[in-house]
Amino acid sequence: MNEDIHERALQLIDKMQVEGLTAEERDEVETHLESCAQCQRRARETELALRALRSAVPRFNAALALRTQMQVRVRAREIYENATRMRALWVSCALSWILGVVSAPLVWRGFEWIGHRWALSRAVWMTGFVLFWVVPAVVAAAAIAWQQARGAVTSDE
Repeated sequence: MNEDIHERALQLIDKMQVEGLTAEERDEVETHLESCAQCQRRARETELALRALRSAVPRFNAALALRTQMQVRVRAREIYENATRMRALWVSCALSWILGVVSAPLVWRGFEWIGHRWALSRAVWMTGFVLFWVVPAVVAAAAIAWQQARGAVTSDE
């Protein structure tokens, strides 16, 4: 027999067990199996192996399953709480930006007035204006980074 015919029959046998065959493919493999003992044996072995796999019931430790469920629940709660905190952070950031944009002209005028009142150079009061906006953002970013680093250390323990 031609090796290609056997190879095709073996592919169809595997396909028959997993996805099913069309009528033409089923006829082709049945015709081949009638005349080929080697492929018949392979089809029988494949069917027996799959039947054994389907009937096998995995054994597991109930305590391990309970611990795993508990860890999954704890992790899900952590993810939910983290998402809630991040949402609050995003809302706070958005409000901060909105208030910053709205109040920027007033703060600019205030720094300009102080600069003229105290006879400060334009570079000095403009630097003060920039620092007025930058320093709180840097402090907030440092606080968030510290909090996340502390959380990472806590979760590693």
